[in-house]
Amino acid sequence: MSKPLVVILMGSKADMEHCKKISDACKGFGIETVMRVGSAHKTAEHALAILREYESNGRPKVYITVAGRSNALSGFTDGFVTSPVIACPPPSESFGGADIYSSLRMPSGIAPAVVLEPVNAALFAAKIFGLMDESVREQVKVSQKRAADKVIEDDASVK
Repeated sequence: MSKPLVVILMGSKADMEHCKKISDACKGFGIETVMRVGSAHKTAEHALAILREYESNGRPKVYITVAGRSNALSGFTDGFVTSPVIACPPPSESFGGADIYSSLRMPSGIAPAVVLEPVNAALFAAKIFGLMDESVREQVKVSQKRAADKVIEDDASVK
């Protein structure tokens, strides 16, 4: 089986820091990433060309879309691809954070998952790949144990 790939598609380069967190976390699970920039609003044809490029590749993949404000990118991507899409919008203070609703409310037939924390978006992608890749599944188990051990350590420190 081909190695899994996470395609991180950001709406603008302003999202780079958020995307690097996703990419770094994916690499911790042994998952290769690629980062691209394409806007569903401003460069629809360019974004479609990017999606066509990766859809024509038979590798197992998950798309993680990173776009704020009116997050059309996640639904746009999900409607075009057959692989899973995870929306991971960057945090926003504008409109009291209400722009998150553009990631949550999708039309029928469009179903990207929404995960707000970059590291957790990578974890979700790893769990998807772990269904068919034992080495990724083992890395997920290691990650879960590390998180559990931290809670146990924290509990011991406050006794």
